[in-house]
Amino acid sequence: MEFGMSRSHGLHNMETGVTPTGAVSAVVFDIQRFSLHDGPGIRTTVFLKGCPLRCVWCQNPESNGMQPEIAFYRERCVRCFDCKAICPRGAILSGEWRVDYDRCNACGECCTGCRQQALVLVGKRWDSASLARELIKDLDFYRDSGGGVTFSGGEPMMQVDFLMQVIPNLRARGIHINLETSGAFPWSAMEQLMEMTDLIYFDVKLMDPVLHLTHTRSDNRMIHDNFRRLSQGFRGLQPRMPLIPGITDTERNLIETARFLKTNGHKSIHCLPYHSFGDAKLARIQSNREPFGKRNPVAADPQWVTAIFEKEGIDVVIYR
Repeated sequence: MEFGMSRSHGLHNMETGVTPTGAVSAVVFDIQRFSLHDGPGIRTTVFLKGCPLRCVWCQNPESNGMQPEIAFYRERCVRCFDCKAICPRGAILSGEWRVDYDRCNACGECCTGCRQQALVLVGKRWDSASLARELIKDLDFYRDSGGGVTFSGGEPMMQVDFLMQVIPNLRARGIHINLETSGAFPWSAMEQLMEMTDLIYFDVKLMDPVLHLTHTRSDNRMIHDNFRRLSQGFRGLQPRMPLIPGITDTERNLIETARFLKTNGHKSIHCLPYHSFGDAKLARIQSNREPFGKRNPVAADPQWVTAIFEKEGIDVVIYR
């Protein structure tokens, strides 16, 4: 998976475009086929750019901004500067960094001119009809395996108008739809979407509001309220938790999460072990975020996490 820079927070539907034909468009930074961990069966996962959270452990920092962006792979660069000759905006630098992001408009010309693929355009704008046609290509795999399409990110709910156009085209072919969300969205957006969604994977990260704000730069009151509302009106809600060393995997947070789930009628949770893949991307996007793995290298024992949840009456599925 390639990636881009994190420059802006964005707002709900702020960057969703409309084509001359009236079709809504959005920026996708990856389409991952043959996914086995984003819902039942064989799935195609669509990663939409844009996220309102800024989690310190983010494994997809390329998902933060909503526009296409350029990533620089320094280890591939041979300093031929073909990119500098072709860039129409004078946005190529000759020092340690290669891209002047204040000048760059992500036109992608430098990427096409880079023979070493040291510059990579991250994010492609799709209109809803074109994306639906692309996803329907995998229809036989969905039918044979009981799979479907999963929309992830980023936060896909930031582009709900796009989802409202593309999902009906998929459901018309009997395709199962899963939505992976952080829960950070206005409820009015979900009210429109939940009737055309089969499954929702909902991340519950931290129960403590102060810790949630500290580690994600976002309040969790709306997130928890959305979880309560979905628990009351949507049958396909599956809670998930990223096991972040020293943050979400503490005994206190696990117990409080288990009790929150039980209060809202849930008996299971999916846990996702932390990996440091996102850290390697930071240097390539000129991010000032500290690599998380260097501060918290030791993950919790999955058996210990399972024991705490099960003691509270919550069944656990731990992804590998």
